[in-house]
This record gives sequence, C-alpha cells and structure tokens, in this order.
Amino acid sequence: MLPAIVMAGGIPQEGEPLYPLSQGKQKALLPIAGKPMIEWVLEALEEASKISHVVVVGLSPDEIYPTSKVVAWIPNQEDMLANILEGMNKVMEIEPIAHHVVLVSSDIPAIQGEMVDWLVETTMQTDEDVYYTVIERHVMEAKYPLSRRSYTRLKDIEVCGGDMNVIRAKMATQNQEMWKKIIAARKNVFKQAALIGLDTLLLLLVRQITLDQAVQTVASRMKISGRAIVCPYAEVGMDIDKPHQFQIVEADLLQRMRSRQIA
Repeated sequence: MLPAIVMAGGIPQEGEPLYPLSQGKQKALLPIAGKPMIEWVLEALEEASKISHVVVVGLSPDEIYPTSKVVAWIPNQEDMLANILEGMNKVMEIEPIAHHVVLVSSDIPAIQGEMVDWLVETTMQTDEDVYYTVIERHVMEAKYPLSRRSYTRLKDIEVCGGDMNVIRAKMATQNQEMWKKIIAARKNVFKQAALIGLDTLLLLLVRQITLDQAVQTVASRMKISGRAIVCPYAEVGMDIDKPHQFQIVEADLLQRMRSRQIA
C-alpha cells in the first residue's frame, strides 16, 4: 500500500478558460455532478485497496466532506513546488518508512478505485525514482472523443500525460532543484529544451525516439531513474482545464451515477 497526496491548490485566474466557472475559487471546489470535484477524487482513493492514507494540500477540512483515509490537511502554499514539498514532508512525518507516494491531481474526478489500484500494482513491479503515466491517443479518444487533448507523437506511440503519478518519497526533499526545473518547464518549450537537451528535443520533433528512449534520456540527464507507465484508463488523463472538458466529464459522471442506480 502507498500513501497519496492530492494537489488541490490551483486557482484559475481571470482570463483563464475555467475562470467563468470557478469565479476566483479553487478548481478543486468546482461543483460537478452534484459535489465538489475533489470529492470524486477522494472517493476513488477511499475505494482503492492499495492506498493507505491521504494528505490533501490546498484545502481545509471544513470546505469539503472528508473520507476516512484523509489524515492531514495542508494550507495552500505559494506555488506548486511548495505544495508538493509540504505534502511530502507530512507524508514522511506520518509514515517515516514510506518508500513511494502517489501524487494525484484534484481535477481528474472521473478516476475510480480500480484505476488507482492498477497504477500502484503496476509501478511497484520495479523500484524507480519516478513513474510518469501516459495515455495513448486512441485510448483517450475512444472514451472522450471530443476532449481535444494535446498529444506528443513519438516514434512508437502517441500519448498525452496523466495526472496521477508515483515518486520516491525522498525525491521531493532531496532534489528540490530538479523539481523547480520540472515545474518551470511544464508549459515553456524553451525551458523544456534546456531541461531535456536540444538533441533529445530534435529527436522528439522528427519523431525518431521511442517512449522508453525519451524517458531514459531525460532521467539520465536529471540523474534519476524513471519509467513511463502506459495507462489503459483515459480517466487518469482527463483533467479539467476548459469548460468543454468540464461538460464532458460531468456527463460521464452523471451517466455512471444513473448506471449504478439501475444496477
């Protein structure tokens, strides 16, 4: 079993796609299919047999209905890195022998317990520093054909990133400079090039590198071990960044609720 950290500190700013829905409030609290978005995520972690306990970063317990696995609430810090570090420190305080931690975004409300269990079981087959989930394009578009996600086309596969990943527990506290670089590069192609190397970027652009080669190259440059996890569940990559994605996921959740009522 692994502990999990739910990242719930994101606040859409004026001018961003979700601002008309969130109106300056945290995305995690956005009501979807009858309850705050994060509650769907917490319920999935509650259902998962492979999750021992949960730390929520970015909210207080009086803002949502908690589940029994939530053992700590951490206020929103100044940035994503600080949120990760605070969450990891709390995990290590609660469970000093924890070896890996599941990092979960609060904006993937369609995930279910079986998907969380699959990820934990799959990642723990090896002992890497970082496990990064990806979803193949045909898997995502089969489940959510109108999601309009961004994909990376490699030599052997076309994928988008997932929002539930696993890292070694000590990574966040021992490699702060690395995390700063990763977070700074998330949406900046020039910073990404500096991080992974221009030679690797060129291979990516001409699609002459496989997924495993890309992961190993980046991991080597950053002096860590890593593994890409090709996830069969589109829900893990269906984060809500735009209104049309909100509508798609809400329809999916409502249909799931109707199906359970019928059953």
